[in-house]
Amino acid sequence: MHRSTRTRRLTVTATAGAAALALTLTACGSSDSDDTADSGSSNGDEEITLTVATFNEFGYEDLLTEYEDLNPNITVKQKKAATADEARDALRNSLGANSGASDIEAIEVDWLAEFKQYPDKFADLTSDSVEGRWLDWKTEAATLEDGALIGYGTDIGPEAVCYRADLFEAAGIPSDREGAAEFIGESWDDYFDAGKEFMASSDVPWFDSAGATWQGMINQVQNAYEENDGTIIATENPEVRETYDAVLTAAVDENLSAHLGQWSQDWTDSFQNDGFATMLCPGWMLGVIEGNAAGVEGWDIADTFPGGGGNWGGSYLTVPSQGENVEAAKELADWLTAPEQQMKAFAAKGTFPSQVEALDSEELAAATNPFFNDAPTGEILANRAEAVSVTPFKGPNYFPINTAMADAITRVDVDQTDDADSSWEKFVADVDALG
Repeated sequence: MHRSTRTRRLTVTATAGAAALALTLTACGSSDSDDTADSGSSNGDEEITLTVATFNEFGYEDLLTEYEDLNPNITVKQKKAATADEARDALRNSLGANSGASDIEAIEVDWLAEFKQYPDKFADLTSDSVEGRWLDWKTEAATLEDGALIGYGTDIGPEAVCYRADLFEAAGIPSDREGAAEFIGESWDDYFDAGKEFMASSDVPWFDSAGATWQGMINQVQNAYEENDGTIIATENPEVRETYDAVLTAAVDENLSAHLGQWSQDWTDSFQNDGFATMLCPGWMLGVIEGNAAGVEGWDIADTFPGGGGNWGGSYLTVPSQGENVEAAKELADWLTAPEQQMKAFAAKGTFPSQVEALDSEELAAATNPFFNDAPTGEILANRAEAVSVTPFKGPNYFPINTAMADAITRVDVDQTDDADSSWEKFVADVDALG
C-alpha cells in the first residue's frame, strides 16, 4: 500500500459488552476477488437495492440519500444496530450461516482482528482509487498478509472530555473551555481529584460509567491483554490490575461514578436528568450525546484528556463476499469513505475522519458544533489526535477478553453484586476459559 507522508500513532478501541457467540467458519486464504468479479455493479440501468449495516452513529443518513440521487437505479437501505456488540453478533451469525449479511457491513476495530481470520468471507477491496487515502496505520490494520484489503476506513476516535458547563458553574468550578481543561487536569489522578472537588459542591456524579472510563485508561497501555505473538497476559499484567483497581476505587470507594452501564436505558435516560458532569468523548460520541441530551443546554468540550491522549473506536466498511451485488457494494463503500463524504459525516455526527486529505483540510480545522456551545470540534479533536502516543496491540482475543473485563467492572460499579477482588477472580476464570 502507498505510504502517506503524514503519520500519526493513534489507539483504536471501543466498549465490549456482549458475550462472544459461536461462529463456525474456516480460517483459510485471503479473500479472492475473482470469486466476485461477476457480481452486480452500479454501472448500467438495472435497479438494485443495497443494504448497509452500521451501529451507533456513522452520520450516513443524508449521504445515502445523496448516493441514491446520484445513482437513480440504486436504492440504499441502512440497518443500524443500537450498539457495536449487537452488530458484531449479527455479522457473526450471518457469516456462519453464509446468508443474511448486508451488502456492506461496518466492523469496529476491536473485532477487526477476529474477522480477519476468515478472509474468504469478505471481498478484496484493493483499488487504485483508494491508494493513500487513509492514515497508514488505519489501512494496515485492515490489510492481510498477502496484501488484500478487507476494509475501508471510516473514522477514528480521538478523545476529549465532554462536560456540563452549567453544572461546573453551579459548583463554583471554571466552566469555560480553557478553565475546565485546567481543572480536569492532565493525569488520571488529576481527573479523579477534580471529581472529588466537584462533588464536594454538587450532588451530581462526576462521570457516567466506570466501564467507559476504563476504556480511556486501558487504551493507553501498549500490550494490555496480549503480547504481539498472541500470548494472553491479561490476568498477569500488573498494568491491567493497577488500572482496574484505580478506576473502581474512584468509581465505588470514592463514589465518583453515576454507576451506569454505558448504552443501557438508564444511561440514555440520564442525559435528560443531570445524570453526571463529565464523560470521555471520542468524536463519534458527540452525535450520541446530542441525540440523548436533546433539549438540554450546557454541554461543552474540554481540549484535554487524562494521561495525554487516547483514541476510542474507529470503524471500517467491509463487503461480505456472499452478497449478490458485491461490485456495486464496493463502489458505495468507496464513495462513503472518500474524504468529501467523511467530512459530511463529521459535520452530521462528529465522526472524526481517518482520511489524510480530510485531516489536512481547512474545513475540518474550522469546524464547530452548535450543540456543544459552538465548540471548535475540528481543532479540539485534531489536537487530541496529535496527543496520542500509544497504539495498543489488539489480537483475535482482544474482544472476548475486554468483554470479560467489562463484565467484571459492571459487577462492581453497576450491579454491585461483587467487590473488586471477587469480580477480578471471575475475570481470571473467564480469561482462562479462553484457552
